[in-house]
Amino acid sequence: MNAPPDSPLDRLLPPQVKNDGFYRALIRVAATPGVRTILEIGASSGGGSTEALVNGALRNPDGPPAIHSIEVSLARIGAFRERWRDFSFVHGHNTSSVPRESFPTPEEVTRFYRTVRSKLRNVRLEKVLHWLQLDLDYLAEHPELSAHGIRRIKEAAGVGVFDAVLIDGSEFTGRVEMEEVYGARFLMLDDTRSYKNWDNLSRLEKDPAYRRVRKSRWTRNGWAVFERVRQEVRRER
Repeated sequence: MNAPPDSPLDRLLPPQVKNDGFYRALIRVAATPGVRTILEIGASSGGGSTEALVNGALRNPDGPPAIHSIEVSLARIGAFRERWRDFSFVHGHNTSSVPRESFPTPEEVTRFYRTVRSKLRNVRLEKVLHWLQLDLDYLAEHPELSAHGIRRIKEAAGVGVFDAVLIDGSEFTGRVEMEEVYGARFLMLDDTRSYKNWDNLSRLEKDPAYRRVRKSRWTRNGWAVFERVRQEVRRER
């Protein structure tokens, strides 16, 4: 028998983004002419959003764009790489998108929980803070994974700004990740009614440089896709 994983983050999970409106939206973005580089934050084992992005990439009339997928879990990135090993345009990166010190404090998460009527309130605060601690503990146990992963991928791939970015990683890092990827032609947000992308959704809906092209409040915890409409974008809020 195989030993159980030391951390819940090393458990393989069934895909959440699967054959729904967001899955189809990801296909459309990846198939869009001119999209040549895609960053996926939160790939898991590669059976959900990655599958959608690959399906779209294979339909892109310019040829498949490069897909760079971030997954911090050692077990999940292993399954990811096995699944997509025959697709040379798919690159799995075992790293955190941002370093451990970029995560919010328990006090910040608690403040959000108590003041914002998000779907995070469907879970007890103690459990939410436990999720945060699990993320922090995993990076403490694997310090080599605690890095500016997005920046490293950009540098290695020679990418200044990705054409399309999916933010669907840790519950607690979406806002910081947005600062690293803002300016992408397409920004795709999952869990817009939770901590992960609550602020990002609000920010983009007020931003004249972007227009919302698709959105759902009711699929899981909500999702949205935005497209840049201006070449010049504001780098700071």
